[in-house]
Amino acid sequence: MQTTFPRLMLEHAAKRPTAPALREKVYGIWQTLTWAELAQLVRDIAGGFAAAGLKRDDHVVVVGDNRPRLSASMLAAQALGAVPIPLYQDAASTEFVFPIVNADVAFAVVEDQEQVDKLLEIREQCPRLGRLWYDDPRGLRNYSEPGLASLDALIEEGRRFNRANPGHFDAELAKGQPQDVAAMFFTSGTTGNPKGVVHTHFTLLDRAKAGADFDKLSEREEVLAYLPPAWIGQNIFSYAQWLACGYVVNCPESAATVTIDLKEIGPTYYFAPPRVFEGLLTSVMIRMEDASAIKRGLFHFFMSVAKSVGPALMDGKPVSVVDRIAYALGNLLIYGPLRNTLGLSRVRVAYTAGEAIGPDLFRFYRSIGINLKQLYGSTETAVFVCLQPDHEAKADTVGVPIQGVEVKLTDSGEILIKSPGLLKEYYKNPAATAEVLTADGWYHTGDAGFLDAGGHLKIIDRAKDVGRIMGGANDGAMFAPKYVENKLKFFPHIKEAVAFGDKREKVCAFINIDFEAVGNWAEKRNLPYAGYTDGPEARGVRADPRVRREGQRRSGGGCDARRQPDQPLPDPAQGARCRRRRTHPHAQGAPRLHRRALPVLVDALYGGRSEQYIETQVKFEDGRTGMVSATLKIADAKTFPTMKKAA
Repeated sequence: MQTTFPRLMLEHAAKRPTAPALREKVYGIWQTLTWAELAQLVRDIAGGFAAAGLKRDDHVVVVGDNRPRLSASMLAAQALGAVPIPLYQDAASTEFVFPIVNADVAFAVVEDQEQVDKLLEIREQCPRLGRLWYDDPRGLRNYSEPGLASLDALIEEGRRFNRANPGHFDAELAKGQPQDVAAMFFTSGTTGNPKGVVHTHFTLLDRAKAGADFDKLSEREEVLAYLPPAWIGQNIFSYAQWLACGYVVNCPESAATVTIDLKEIGPTYYFAPPRVFEGLLTSVMIRMEDASAIKRGLFHFFMSVAKSVGPALMDGKPVSVVDRIAYALGNLLIYGPLRNTLGLSRVRVAYTAGEAIGPDLFRFYRSIGINLKQLYGSTETAVFVCLQPDHEAKADTVGVPIQGVEVKLTDSGEILIKSPGLLKEYYKNPAATAEVLTADGWYHTGDAGFLDAGGHLKIIDRAKDVGRIMGGANDGAMFAPKYVENKLKFFPHIKEAVAFGDKREKVCAFINIDFEAVGNWAEKRNLPYAGYTDGPEARGVRADPRVRREGQRRSGGGCDARRQPDQPLPDPAQGARCRRRRTHPHAQGAPRLHRRALPVLVDALYGGRSEQYIETQVKFEDGRTGMVSATLKIADAKTFPTMKKAA
């Protein structure tokens, strides 16, 4: 699109001034901001920024949950030619230092006291950070830090500036061009310092428009913005596509009210990573275990009908009259109430991405009438690379390349992308830019995959992680750890899994159980436990031999144990079955264990031991560190013979 974000906002304000642009839930009541009100708010904030000295190409950090005035602050910065940089609101203060210093940030807009405290804590390490504004004043009345003020004060200053300089906003807006830098998104930095992914107005809006055209989105859509704004996926859905289409973005009151707010809004366009869909389904299955025998019977009967009929109906395939009647009855009694309970009763298009979603999980949502699809993209590609057409949604693909996208594979199987939405560069990092962008415009995704006969892209794993089994009956078989891990995680009692096998004769895995699901399972079977882990005084549910036996039964073959616990793995993972597994003492709030971590445990898995004592340091989400120790049981998993290919 040959325009900019602020210009799109003003176009909506001119054409539909009284239409709702943003909603925010405050003290349980939804407050609406119209397009005309948003345009005025953006002008006022931009005036305040200008009075504070913000100039073209300056960087502005924005930290917080999805809030209308934070979105308006981003638009205001862009209107002046400045570049907003959203950062993750749940990051520790030390994680802010590199992006702020790297981007020479002098201005910041944050949500509340928590974020103010974080930035004040690191202020000495960020000498250029001079001005800081906050949206929510609670707890900040007695703060008297230099350069700290409320957004209300900034808006008042902006009104005075605009009265004194009536043409300033429009003059600066007119200077903006589609190829100007619009935003910067910092990657997670798991293997080093984060990298600032630079995007222009054109790259972001072009992909937003391509995605909107693909799914025929309009201004009538309702979106719930509940994921971190610093993640480009949320930014595309609740900012770029919001301005490209003009639909309504709804901001929940807090993370704790998202489930309630989802039901109240009833979004028509919805995105969630697989873990959210997994959590919703797990909560449904737990509630069904507590239901009466009659309700459980009805649920399972009609879910079997949905499983056999629902996907065909979603894909527009012919279904017999009897099956249509049975499905309609199930929709009245089970599927409709279930969609309403989940808050997805009005969803027209739902997407998931980020991780592979289990086939049974995928089919479950489609079978009850939710148009759940998968997409493929990344921060560097402005999200939209491949999308699934409505009648071609498959559990094992991520869709077809959409308008403007070209896909090709290297000899090693790595996926290369050419698209109008590719990043401009990694900020101040030409070496990293050269690693991912070729001279002729191809982007190295780092993912391994292939295109099937129908033109759908299949992702196997990260290219650097794909290996080979060496030795034994499966010598030379492809080993894609993520493929095995995702198959293991399809079982609702397994929360995380890490698989090993490259250059080895067999596959082994670490497993972390889902405490809520396994706790409910144990209660139903009268298994006593006092917590999650083992301890000198308390019995952990993880230590119960019956829990271990259940995990051992389910983990064999890396199978989809939610429905078919004895189903072996299909291609391309023949031979990559889980032979041994162990349960990891995951601390609440600790990060996921990486497959390259804890070599002593890997040695124990392949050394044939039945248990192993470990002691390791973990870093919690709040920045604290601690020690975790346990004697872990290691067991052989049930395995299956390799499937023979049809002649």
